[in-house]
Amino acid sequence: MRNNRNQLNLAFSWLMGLVLVSSILSACNKSYEEKKQEERASKEQLRREDSLALKIAVTPTLDGLPLFIGVEDSMFVKNGVDVHLKQRGGQIDCDTLIRGGYVEGFVSDLIRTERLKKEGIELRYVTATNSYWQLYTNRIARIKELKQLSDKMIAMARFSVTDYLADYAIDSARPKYDVYKIQINDPRTRIKMILNNEMDAALFTEPQATTARLYGNPMLMDSRDKNVRMGVIAFREKALKDKRRQQQLKAFVKVYNMAVDSINKNGFLPYAAIISKYTSADLKTIKALPQLRFSHVTPPRAHDIAIAKRH
Repeated sequence: MRNNRNQLNLAFSWLMGLVLVSSILSACNKSYEEKKQEERASKEQLRREDSLALKIAVTPTLDGLPLFIGVEDSMFVKNGVDVHLKQRGGQIDCDTLIRGGYVEGFVSDLIRTERLKKEGIELRYVTATNSYWQLYTNRIARIKELKQLSDKMIAMARFSVTDYLADYAIDSARPKYDVYKIQINDPRTRIKMILNNEMDAALFTEPQATTARLYGNPMLMDSRDKNVRMGVIAFREKALKDKRRQQQLKAFVKVYNMAVDSINKNGFLPYAAIISKYTSADLKTIKALPQLRFSHVTPPRAHDIAIAKRH
C-alpha cells in the first residue's frame, strides 16, 4: 500500500514537472515569436520610412558637408523633410544607386552625370558645388613637373572628373613614356596609397587634398587654375515628378542654403566631429583645411557642362 502511494506521488511529481517544463517552453516560444514579430514590424517600419524619405548618395568628401550638417543637426527634420544619406566609398557605387532608383539624388561631378545622361537616365542639376581637385605626387617619387609623370602611376576613378583631369595633365605635359591611370574609386584608399608610398600620384578633393599636403606631398595641378568647376548635386527627374518629392526638394534647397550660411560664418572646426564621421579625416587635417566659402544653391555653368559632354 505504501509502495503504491509512493509510486503515485512520484508519478504526480513527474507529471507536475512535465507541466511546469511545458509551460516554461511555451512561454519561451511565445516570447521568441513575439520578439520575431516585433523585429519584423520594426524592419517594415524602417523600410516604409526609408521609402518616404529623400534619399541622397554621398561619398567621403567635403562637398557633401551641407548635407551632413543638415542631417546631423536635425535641420532637415526641423524644416519638414526627412533626408536619408546613403554613404558610399566611391562615386561608382553612387551611380549604381541612381541607376537602380534606390536614391533620389547624389553628390557627384559633371563628367559622371553627363555619362549617366547618355545612358538614358534623366537628371536635374539642383546645384553646383565648390569642389576642386588637385593632383599630388608622392614625396618619395621626387616628381616636380607634370612631364616627370612619365612611366608613373596616377590613382583616379574612371568616368569621373579625376579621370578627365588625369588626361588633362598627361596631354598638357606630353611625358616621354606612358602614364598609367589606376582606378582607385575610394578617395580614402587613394590617400592611404600615397601616404604608404604605393602610388606615384593621385587626384584629390577635400579633405584628402589637405591630408596629402600636410604630409609633404607636392601639388602639381589645381582644377581651379583651369577654370573647371565640375562638382554637382543632381536628382533623378523621374523621382521629382511626384508632388511630395517636389515639396521635399523645396525644403532641401532651403536647408542647404542655411547650412552653407552656417559653414561660411563658423568655419569647419565646429563641425569637426561631423566631418570626421563622414570623411574619416583626422583632427589635424580638419584644422588645416583652407578657408573655403560654400555657395548657395546655384546651377552649374554651361561652360562646365559643355566640357563634360565632350569628354
